[in-house]
Amino acid sequence: MERTQDCRGGSVGAQRVHFASHLQTMAKMEVKTSLLDNMIGVGDMVLLEPLNEETFINNLKKRFDHNEIYTYIGSVVISVNPYRSLPIYSPEKVEDYRNRNFYELSPHIFALSDEAYRSLRDQDKDQCILITGESGAGKTEASKLVMSYVAAVCGKGAEVNQVKEQLLQSNPVLEAFGNAKTVRNDNSSRFGKYMDIEFDFKGDPLGGVISNYLLEKSRVVKQPRGERNFHVFYQLLSGASEELLHKLKLEQDFSRYNYLSLDSAKVNGVDDAANFRTVRNAMQIVGFMDHEAESVLEVVAAVLKLGNIEFKPESRVNGLDESKIKDKNELKEICELTGIDQSVLERAFSFRTVEAKQEKVSTTLNVAQAYYARDALAKNLYSRLFSWLVNRINESIKAQTKVRKKVMGVLDIYGFEIFEDNSFEQFIINYCNEKLQQIFIELTLKEEQEEYIREDIEWTHIDYFNNAIICDLIENNTNGILAMLDEECLRPGTVTDDTFLEKLNQVCATHQHFESRMSRCSRFLNDTSLPHSCFRIQHYAGKVLYQVEGFVDKNNDLLYRDLSQAMWKAGHALIKSLFPEGNPAKINLKRPPTAGSQFKASVATLMKNLQTKNPNYIRCIKPNDKKAAHVFTESLVCHQIRYLGLLENVRVRRAGYAFRQAYEPCLERYKMLCKQTWPHWKGPARSGVEVLFNELEIPMEEYSFGRSKIFIRNPRTLFALEDLRKQRLEDLATLIQKIYRGWKCRTHFLLMKKSQIVIAAWCRRYAQQKRYQQIKASALAIQSYIRGWKARKILRELKHQKRCKAAATTIAAYWHGTQVRREYRKYFRANAGKKIYEFTLQRIVQKYFLEMKNKMPSLSPIDKNWPSRPYLFLDSTHKELKRIFHLWRCKKYRDQFTDQQKLIYEEKLEASELFKDKKALYPSSVGQPFQGAYLEINKNPKYKKLKDAIEEKIIIAEVVNKINRANGKSTSRIFLLTNNNLLLADQKSGQIKSEVPLVDVTKVSMSSQNDGFFAVHLKEGSEAASKGDFLFSSDHLIEMATKLYRTTLSQTKQKLNIEISDEFLVQFRQDKVCVKFIQGNQKNGSVPTCKRKNNRLLEVAVP
Repeated sequence: MERTQDCRGGSVGAQRVHFASHLQTMAKMEVKTSLLDNMIGVGDMVLLEPLNEETFINNLKKRFDHNEIYTYIGSVVISVNPYRSLPIYSPEKVEDYRNRNFYELSPHIFALSDEAYRSLRDQDKDQCILITGESGAGKTEASKLVMSYVAAVCGKGAEVNQVKEQLLQSNPVLEAFGNAKTVRNDNSSRFGKYMDIEFDFKGDPLGGVISNYLLEKSRVVKQPRGERNFHVFYQLLSGASEELLHKLKLEQDFSRYNYLSLDSAKVNGVDDAANFRTVRNAMQIVGFMDHEAESVLEVVAAVLKLGNIEFKPESRVNGLDESKIKDKNELKEICELTGIDQSVLERAFSFRTVEAKQEKVSTTLNVAQAYYARDALAKNLYSRLFSWLVNRINESIKAQTKVRKKVMGVLDIYGFEIFEDNSFEQFIINYCNEKLQQIFIELTLKEEQEEYIREDIEWTHIDYFNNAIICDLIENNTNGILAMLDEECLRPGTVTDDTFLEKLNQVCATHQHFESRMSRCSRFLNDTSLPHSCFRIQHYAGKVLYQVEGFVDKNNDLLYRDLSQAMWKAGHALIKSLFPEGNPAKINLKRPPTAGSQFKASVATLMKNLQTKNPNYIRCIKPNDKKAAHVFTESLVCHQIRYLGLLENVRVRRAGYAFRQAYEPCLERYKMLCKQTWPHWKGPARSGVEVLFNELEIPMEEYSFGRSKIFIRNPRTLFALEDLRKQRLEDLATLIQKIYRGWKCRTHFLLMKKSQIVIAAWCRRYAQQKRYQQIKASALAIQSYIRGWKARKILRELKHQKRCKAAATTIAAYWHGTQVRREYRKYFRANAGKKIYEFTLQRIVQKYFLEMKNKMPSLSPIDKNWPSRPYLFLDSTHKELKRIFHLWRCKKYRDQFTDQQKLIYEEKLEASELFKDKKALYPSSVGQPFQGAYLEINKNPKYKKLKDAIEEKIIIAEVVNKINRANGKSTSRIFLLTNNNLLLADQKSGQIKSEVPLVDVTKVSMSSQNDGFFAVHLKEGSEAASKGDFLFSSDHLIEMATKLYRTTLSQTKQKLNIEISDEFLVQFRQDKVCVKFIQGNQKNGSVPTCKRKNNRLLEVAVP
């Protein structure tokens, strides 16, 4: 029986080892998840079979319906806007995609972000992420997700976290001033943004640089129906306090301002007041000073009020028409906000001065021209403010170090636009998208070709549409549309949009991508879909009809010189800096560059920048025009797929091999399909893949072996492998279940048998224990009864003896009392009561003084303790005795003072007058004696050189921390105070670094909190003030300030000004820096810390 059980146990052990091996293999397979596992539709469009527009859209819709909004085209990410929040951006998701292969998990924007960040950090390759799509497709949110992922996975630390926070908080500021509600998107970016995020060699962010492209400034003065002006106008009116609105001369009523559309002033789900508070907080985090933020809001208010200026016609004597302002109250308030002379601005709205060489000609403006001038000023003022904001943010977030940096660029720019009415803005935007499509195709082909060469696979030429001919049509310096538009704007004589169109018809008539009904090409003469005042361009994304009206004016973007000069004369520093061309000393008669040429140059710079970086693409798609969740409009998606060129992108990727994978993961995924490779292959991975494919008899023309990857030509081959793998996994699962169930039953039987033996043993043990406890309890009960009976007997005897003894004592006491009373009666007299009273009173007083002797308080004058009064009739005596004792001990205490101690108490008294109830640190300094010479320079040989250099008496010798002006860090210095000078010396060498005469010290500043920071202000123009004021931190602040005050008073006969404030200015060379004290939890305990927030702010965090 025992032998049989051993044999069966050995069999179970073998099965357990085999089962454990299978579990280990399956666990390893589970970790190495793939894009192909649990796939909804096709995760990578390169594998889509068959490939056409219908299957492409159906695959996107199937994934969208299952909340799979991301799909790949090779390394390109397609993002479909879900118009709702999805639980796929949590910190857990960030960790899932961190340091994982791009195709290892299901498609996600985090996978592309991680791939770009790791390439930048590990391979030292500069990266750029290009996010494109039409308005409402989710480009802005995609850029935020990329930045938040990079911020989450890069390094940690106080300085790094501050840089990350500033980079992230720049978004709310730019969105407030550059985004607006449109019919397609409640938060549409009306400008293009490119941000370069700079990293150090470890991959930690150092800073960033933001570039903006083509702000839609025409929105400031006019918005289409159903759309709003820029967010900041509504946020300011909704979220600003009554006090701030009164200061800006504004009211909360939107209808009071002509520049704000009323039909969509309120947006569902948008809290403008809360967003205003968010923007103000973000500006503070980025580094805007309070006065800078106020100046920005004043400019915004001035732009709003410009729209309320209205004009009326007025005829002059010479017959010319001129304009006058109807209501000058608005003009007056604008001038008060901006600091401009009212007459100067009023004239600038009524007259225009034209300068040619040495001549000046002044002409009047009619009402239409005055309104044009007003709107031009509003647009220029706002667009220049936006550019200033971008530059100011760049100043705060730029990298402080000059070491070599790695760069990751994020481009969030408008997508291809085809509206019912397309004008100059759509023409410029579509030109930019043509350039992006050109660089996209070139870089995609380049990347594909480089991989083929790297893997030693034969490269075959790929035919594709090259849109360089369209780009040349627009940007050619000789015959390009932009060049001809600039030429027309600069041509003397009458220039109109019609003359520009006529010129286009002459030059571009034969171009195959240009269409115009008035051109010399006869094929469009009868095309009724092409109006006479329009031209059509066949872009890569489709044909777009442009209305030529407004092209010339929008390209000129003209602002009259009179208005520029009026703005330059403003008392408002920010507005004055926005119009440098208004300076009469710098008059430039050269015509400013046109809007088209400026944008063309910006796009060229952007393309050059992108060419130097490794590109990563995110193509954003809008599923419907209703901004609704769960709605997928196939026609709208089809239109976007066409103009984004996604099908052509797939064809480029599939022109050679549709799928490629490294040998190790390929073998790990499919090794169970071959007996030779399952469960473990002990040779090179490539050899294992070769054995596997030969065993499966896959045709040789369906795959090729690269240096490190296997290339599969047809998606059907891959799907066939997946089907075989799925069937094999089901067979393996059945086998594992069979072995597991047998092991489980055998284990259960052995466990039941072992349990029966254990239970029987415990039952017998329990019965014996219970019997023993019953016997023991009975014996104890009998013993206790016997001991109780004996104890009660002894107790009764003892009680009887005690009662007998007490009775005898009571009888004796009564008998002695009777005898004494008999003897005393003969001595009793009438005055016995008085004597008893006097005797009692004497005994009470005697007892009082004896008790007072033992209860006397200490001889300290500040000890207020005094024994309590025992009897009411001694009240006056008790008080007088207390007063006499206090006077006596005060005299005894004063007699102990030496002359030096008297001097110390005078300093303590001075400190009390200066700091009591003003400085939180003062109470803790009261009990500390003022020593002065803490370093003992005369005794320490280390400071012999320093002692010899000082001839005067040293009043204070203490080590302080001198705060560095550049970064807020501290350096140890020896602080020396003599009768005439204040000296700073190096702690290690003893060398004197600075020497300041006391007459040059003007003020000492400190906070009211419990810290040791103080600033020594020096007289302006003095030799000691060349490097600015000093900022110190000391553990003996009260003593140092008191001695400095007394020494200065004795030498200069003038009281030293001591300022106690939680925010004060310190002069550092030519700049004034604000030192601000705030409350905060410190990581290093109760030690205050000082940080340089930006160029104008030092922040001291006090616990």
